[in-house]
Amino acid sequence: MSDEVGARALLRRAESFLATADMARAYTLAAFGAVFSAFLITRLSGQVTYITIITALVIIGVAILVARRAEISLLRLVPSTLVLLMGWMLLSAIWSTESGLTVQAWLASAGLAVIAVVIGHVRDTLQTVRAVGDVLRVLLSLSLAIEVFSGILIDTPIRFLGILGNLAIGGPVQGIFGTRNLLGFVALLAIITFVVEWRTSSVRPGVAAFSVVLAGGLAVFSDSPTVAVLAVAMAAATGALAIVRHTDRRYRTAVQSALGAIVVIGLLIAYAARHPIIRLLNAGSDFSTRAELWNTVLDYVRLRPITGWGWYGPWATDEFPFFGLNFITDDTHLSALNAYFDVTLQTGWVGLVLFAGMAGIALVRSWLVASERRSVLYAWTPLILVALLVDSMFESFTLIGFGWLLLVLCVVRAGLSRSWRGAPPTSSIGLPPGSPSGVST
Repeated sequence: MSDEVGARALLRRAESFLATADMARAYTLAAFGAVFSAFLITRLSGQVTYITIITALVIIGVAILVARRAEISLLRLVPSTLVLLMGWMLLSAIWSTESGLTVQAWLASAGLAVIAVVIGHVRDTLQTVRAVGDVLRVLLSLSLAIEVFSGILIDTPIRFLGILGNLAIGGPVQGIFGTRNLLGFVALLAIITFVVEWRTSSVRPGVAAFSVVLAGGLAVFSDSPTVAVLAVAMAAATGALAIVRHTDRRYRTAVQSALGAIVVIGLLIAYAARHPIIRLLNAGSDFSTRAELWNTVLDYVRLRPITGWGWYGPWATDEFPFFGLNFITDDTHLSALNAYFDVTLQTGWVGLVLFAGMAGIALVRSWLVASERRSVLYAWTPLILVALLVDSMFESFTLIGFGWLLLVLCVVRAGLSRSWRGAPPTSSIGLPPGSPSGVST
């Protein structure tokens, strides 16, 4: 009897510990740190180590949700759009060319989705921004330090990290992220986060200034052609959101409609003037490579337009159709270099509609919240979504790793802030019972 009582007391203490704000903060930092450092971890310790870390985070995350079950609504736990997309991805194992690999890829996507759902429910937007900012400050600083060491101090590439040591000649650099495009993408996400931190006075002015300069410098030195496109898109989105936020409520709907029309017209103009734009960005070779690959991908999509070839995430280059795609293009691609083409290739038009619907609904919800709330903090979610969706036209980062984690997190946050399924719970997200609402920990 005493053993049973002792076990129950130990279980209660464990639940109390898991439900604390300190545990939520530590979990969030560990999750972002691990997922953003995926390339570095796998190069230093191997893929098994990274998988073990993610598995542990999933188990701990589920335990945290169980410990906080009294303050979390089961109906609002996971957005229905995410459930539908994940369900279709898993169902694709039935017609996949290699069902075992599809199940493995689905588990990898589901694991990161679980982590994102946990963070979305135990941390509010400010706490999430602070966690992302703290992690990216460290990782970008580490990237710069390694690039300085390789490119200036020893003037020798660090091959196992993919660092070429080009900092002294102005780039391109890739830091600890493996490729220049991935570093540029991370740097743009970091700039959004750091500016929101600065505007909300979440960090000291000196730290904010250092962070923005660090991210901006690495974005420039990455010499990634997608960075310029992303920067223009983010500037346009930020300006549009600022206009809406400062517009009288009576005219907001008209302004939103006008901005939507401008976006559509702008996309049509950009498509019509794509060749001069490519020459201006000096990205002709990159775009020609993508154009050839996309045309080949569309040929394979026509063979299975509705269902696709099965969910794989990153391409399994030894499996069909990826082997065929690389053979035809005479290259070794690990993705379609476009998230929308990748989703269509692997899960068909049904998957693309579900993916676009999930991201689109989240963007609309978060945009409306950001346009109605006074704090600039609420601009973080729609701006991150815009960055993810624009980058998805040139890379498939949004479907894997930190891109997928951030996408699911933004979908969860948008659903919690504005949902048809009722008002959010009254308890403060990320705070222990009895804590004052809105206090960042």
